[in-house]
Amino acid sequence: MAQRLHLVFGGELIDPTKNAFKDVEDIHIVGMYPSYATAYDAWKSEAQKTVDNAHMRYFIAHIHRLRDEEAEASSTEELGS
Repeated sequence: MAQRLHLVFGGELIDPTKNAFKDVEDIHIVGMYPSYATAYDAWKSEAQKTVDNAHMRYFIAHIHRLRDEEAEASSTEELGS
């Protein structure tokens, strides 16, 4: 069974109407989670801490959607085996 990994991260945006970070070196990586429910809880906790700052945003990235489990591994993935 494939894992459903979710990454929670956030940081200060240049403009609150766009999704471009002010400083990519300062992105807060909250963590990697095995389900959307646990990722959502982590996202909500971090987002609530920064609710007074309109430039701060947190996101949930569906890491499992970036992989096609049926496709052949790339050469870099084969090196890690």
